[in-house]
This record gives sequence, C-alpha cells and structure tokens, in this order.
Amino acid sequence: MNQDKEKKKPLTLANLKRGASEFARSLSRRDLPELFGATDGKAVGTYVEHEFHRFLGETYRYEVGSAASGIDFPHIDVDMKVTSVRQPQSSCPYRSADQKVYGLGYHLLVLVYSKFDDPQRRIANLDFQHVVFVNKTHTGDYQTTRGILEILTRGGNRDDLVGYLEERNLPLDEIGRERLAKSILHTPPTQGLLTISNALQWRLQYGRVVELAEKGGTQGILNLLRDHT
Repeated sequence: MNQDKEKKKPLTLANLKRGASEFARSLSRRDLPELFGATDGKAVGTYVEHEFHRFLGETYRYEVGSAASGIDFPHIDVDMKVTSVRQPQSSCPYRSADQKVYGLGYHLLVLVYSKFDDPQRRIANLDFQHVVFVNKTHTGDYQTTRGILEILTRGGNRDDLVGYLEERNLPLDEIGRERLAKSILHTPPTQGLLTISNALQWRLQYGRVVELAEKGGTQGILNLLRDHT
C-alpha cells in the first residue's frame, strides 16, 4: 500500500483545480440513488466532499485536513465548500476580525450544484453549475474592504478608519479597532470579493464570486468549468 502511495503524484494547487473540474463533470453525469430524497444541504455537501477525496486519492497523494487544521487541503492552503445554487453560502470558523479585512488566510474551492430527484427511478442527480476558485488574497469582505480602500484613497487617517470599523460592527473592542486601523495604514488590504456576515462563525455568501466567475476577467477568481476544460 505504501508503494502504491509512493507511485501517486503529489497534489499541487494546479492538480487540485484540474481535478475539481474533472470531478464536477464526472459526478454530474452519475445517477445517485443514495441522495434520492435528501433535502439536507449538509448531507449532500458531506457526500460530495467524500467522493471528491476518493476521486483525488486515486491519482494523488496528500494529507486530508483535520479538525485542528480547519481546512480540507492544509498543505496547499485550500478549503472546499459545497453549496446549493438556491442559496450559495456556507459557514467557516471564526479566527479573528482581521479576516474580514485581510481575508480568511486560505484559498476557497466552491462547488455550486443543483439537485434533481427522479421519483420514478428513485435516483438523484447533481448538476454542478459553478466550480469557482477564489485566491486567498481576495477572501476578505467586499463592502468592508471597499470602504477601507475608499477612505485611504481620500487621504483618511487612523481616526477615520477606527470610526469606520465601528460602523461596520466588526467584533472588536476599542483597542482592537485601534490596532487594526494602524495595521491598515501600514498594510492596506486587497479588495475582498466575499460577503462575510458576523455570527458565532463567519457566514460566507458566494453570489458575487459566482457572478464574477461567469463574467470572467476578475483578478483572484477562476471559473474552473470554463478555464480548465
């Protein structure tokens, strides 16, 4: 078994992107009796993630992420999200308020599906409509980073930034806002592309990145179904 593992290629970022495109096309063509009648998005997501790891494991060697790492592919800084096209969103662990400004700290691989049930054949089908890769440099919150960059463009200072961070209701106390404002002046953020809502966990919404991936030409986003044929 170790010899078989040694023969496999290491999983790289490029291989993951290519594999995600191939997997989505392959699974879209399969009949899935085990998902017939399933209405729980989490159950569908778990099934897809398990099948994707099995698909990759046939060709590549890599360590699957653990609860400690918090992401699916820690060696290449990628977390996988599977979500329905009806409401493309998911949650992710909250680490710090800085993530809304500077990004999550890892890339996102987002698979967006439509699910169809065939009552006569008692099978389900998943149609993957979007497979999107979001570079970690663009995983900050869209409105928060846009406002910060506008303040900096207008010559705003630390007081302006502290006030803005308070308005945006970032989960920070006064000392935390002062610290983050100082950091922003020293290292301005990149324009984020996600919508990130405050909760016990971050709530990530992917509507914008899906739209931008379809249009093409946005830095930090790849439409893997189109760009990896």
